[in-house]
Amino acid sequence: MLSTAFIAQFEAQIQELSATVAQQLQPLPSHQLNYKPTPTGWSVLECLEHLNRYSRFYNAELAQALSGRRAELAAHEVGFSWLGRKSYDTVKPENRKPQKTIKHMNPAGSQFTLAVVEEFLRHQAQLLELLAAARTADLNRKAVRVEFFRLLKLRLGEAMLFVVAHEQRHVQQALRAAQAAQNREKEALLVV
Repeated sequence: MLSTAFIAQFEAQIQELSATVAQQLQPLPSHQLNYKPTPTGWSVLECLEHLNRYSRFYNAELAQALSGRRAELAAHEVGFSWLGRKSYDTVKPENRKPQKTIKHMNPAGSQFTLAVVEEFLRHQAQLLELLAAARTADLNRKAVRVEFFRLLKLRLGEAMLFVVAHEQRHVQQALRAAQAAQNREKEALLVV
């Protein structure tokens, strides 16, 4: 895919994620946002806090990769390495296989506030700014460290693909948690 189409696709996906979170999750009451559908499942806010922890790392990595003096590049084909494809396949939204998360990225067992949602939306705005800066960057340059093994680097385009797919995956999970919370309340009302 050409870099221009690649960036445009991500911009649309990030705008959609932001709108979904702002319209469907942010208005929910705190008890629904903190409801865990299963004892080991994550609440809405745990899903978003997990994404915030990744955004704190990857947004900074992307910003660093895009900063400094670099030659402006015209539209080009975006390629992928084995590591980039494997990273994407692990987190893509259609892969419903549960993945283990590393300990410091696991927010399970915490009670959070609406500030988590607000931080998520700020990270999305920042990511949109980074994508604008990436329009003329070489998306095939290895420049972004992998969070869990920082000696490995992803290409700029691969890192963007990973970040957006990971966010889509966990926003879908958050939506399912919200639906479970709402269904539980409806069931409780019917029992009374």
